Amino acid sequence: MDRLDTNTLPLDPDVALPAVAHARFNVGDVVRHRLFDFRGVVFDIDPVFANSEEWYEAIPEAVRPRKDQPFYHLLAENGESSYVAYVSQQNLIEDESEEPVEHPAIDGLFDHVAGNRYRLKPVHRH
Repeated sequence: MDRLDTNTLPLDPDVALPAVAHARFNVGDVVRHRLFDFRGVVFDIDPVFANSEEWYEAIPEAVRPRKDQPFYHLLAENGESSYVAYVSQQNLIEDESEEPVEHPAIDGLFDHVAGNRYRLKPVHRH
């Protein structure tokens, strides 16, 4: 019996394909939250929402972002602490301060900052 190659099957016309999401930011970019006072370095990107429903539902409905957009994992900082944040693309803007981000995990992931961008260490690139 021949093996069925699912890559050559026609697409089901009744199933809508998701829109192609384009990431505005890259790993290593320094960004700032549009509404809240924190900034951070992008260290990973999900093309669409990939967190728990519980996390999503905890966001007040009035400011809850759409799921069909890139979401960014940030090494984030504010005036009091550093932490990891998960933020929708619609809520991020480029940080133009050129100030370094003070997060303890940066040295483990990134080599150095060039302008307003951090370079991922070669061991973490794929």
